[in-house]
Amino acid sequence: MILELMIIGSTIPGSIFRAMGLRSMSSRVRGMSRLAGCAAPVMIIALLGSLAVQAQMNPNERAFPQSKATVEKALKAIQANLSGRLPSLEGFASAGEHGLDQYQRGFYQATVQVSSTSGGGSLVLVSVKVTAWYIDPVASHSGYQLLTSNGRLEADLLDQLADQLAKVPVETPGNAAMPSTLKPSAKPAPPPEPTISAPARQFPETGRTFPSSVSQGLAKQVADQEHPDGQTAKQTEKQAKDDQTISALRAEADSLEEILKNQGHPKNLVAVKKSGTPVVGAASLTAKPLFLASQHDEFEMLDFTADWVHVRISGLSRGWIWRNSVEMPDGIPDTVARPATALVPAADLFHVIREETASFPGDWEPLRGKTVKIVSVQKIDENAAEAGPKERLEYAKFLFDKSYTEMSQKPQDGDRAGIVVIFDSADGGMIAATLSALQQWRAGALSDAAFWHKCFFDPPEALDSAGSPPASE
Repeated sequence: MILELMIIGSTIPGSIFRAMGLRSMSSRVRGMSRLAGCAAPVMIIALLGSLAVQAQMNPNERAFPQSKATVEKALKAIQANLSGRLPSLEGFASAGEHGLDQYQRGFYQATVQVSSTSGGGSLVLVSVKVTAWYIDPVASHSGYQLLTSNGRLEADLLDQLADQLAKVPVETPGNAAMPSTLKPSAKPAPPPEPTISAPARQFPETGRTFPSSVSQGLAKQVADQEHPDGQTAKQTEKQAKDDQTISALRAEADSLEEILKNQGHPKNLVAVKKSGTPVVGAASLTAKPLFLASQHDEFEMLDFTADWVHVRISGLSRGWIWRNSVEMPDGIPDTVARPATALVPAADLFHVIREETASFPGDWEPLRGKTVKIVSVQKIDENAAEAGPKERLEYAKFLFDKSYTEMSQKPQDGDRAGIVVIFDSADGGMIAATLSALQQWRAGALSDAAFWHKCFFDPPEALDSAGSPPASE
């Protein structure tokens, strides 16, 4: 045996060692083969064993007896599992500079490298990248960041590959497929197997052995006679253990599913209806947006009023979103029903008294010194108590839509840079919008809340319903 190892070690070409990832092994083996006595074979065996242990230390790497082509075919069967969204980052990624609770929308992408081994098998290396949206208290610092996988995803993908390969018979390469230097030396042919004329219930203790296939066939016949149902005692015991394992795994899966369900469907989340919805620092249409939320973004609701929803952004960071821009939790209407006295349409509360084209009458950079269309409005009844900020906004929205449509149909109005609505009353005010903001709003690129935040209010408090009492009161 030692002599065979010396011969193999001395005749293996360097290219094979390099394919196995063992640098300079060829020169090491040739050097050690020159040593005298039995020391060289022992050193070769120790060195090979040490390098094999080092090669197996990477938990993201696993060897399979199947060929590279078979492994790549099995990888195609689980291609859909190589990337996707994560239900949570806990248990899949390692916390870095920031806590995992400051991230959301986790996603993973796996890369698989398959290389052939000298024995005809394959070596599979799995690398996983985990990315998530980091929420910084300073909105401009938020963005997607790369996290470090904790190895659970890699191990799970290797297990899935092993399960897929278990359905494929292991390939056994013949001597013809082996390098000539690795072929074992010829051995004398074994004696012919004895012919069994009839199965015997018991084997005589003569020390004589039979081929494994014959012995297994005889043992099965004896077991079938002892167990009429066709199962041996070992098979029955194995089946019972498998059933227990399956039951335990099913219970664990049900438990994890329940946890994910509870985590994924909290009772106090609001979802943004349209991308570009502003999250502002105060419950005011004139407040400066902290950032623009995307469609389906979810936030924890802390409180709400008739027009605004107070949300938690992350940690101690808070913000406000226009109530019509979000989907409220179950049991809370998206909008608050008005009292019977406030059901009068806004068109019945105001009327247009004058329309003209003139220079912008305010001090707002986007329209300063530019030509605009000015629509002056008065209350029909000066004593109408229900003509408050909400009704004025509703009527202004109607006039913006109507005036923009009329301007689009008249080429001569193309030189107007915007539209201004003036409420001519003691508690009135002015709202101005640029033509570009109106165009985006009409095209659906801006929600109502985002459109109002692009408008100019003078004075801000005259057309702002921030002072409305909370809806929960």
